[in-house]
Amino acid sequence: MICLRCGYCCITSFVIIVDNPDLGPVEGNLILKPDGPCKHLVGDKPGEYSCALHDKKWYKETPCFQHGQIERQNSPCRMGKHLLEKGE
Repeated sequence: MICLRCGYCCITSFVIIVDNPDLGPVEGNLILKPDGPCKHLVGDKPGEYSCALHDKKWYKETPCFQHGQIERQNSPCRMGKHLLEKGE
């Protein structure tokens, strides 16, 4: 899936995130994301959000990396496309 940086997943998804980026995804450093935006979300405008953890070598081990569209792995995110077209 090609992320369109709408922020939807990082704001609304009920996922496990890495608490302290310096420790990485190790036991005791994984937490349930509190309500609201993920604390690693950078930016303030739909279409321009990014994740402060994408460049970490362990990012591929996180649930966020695993998120995607099974049937369309190399196409734009449907949710992001919908939200950005609506202007939300």
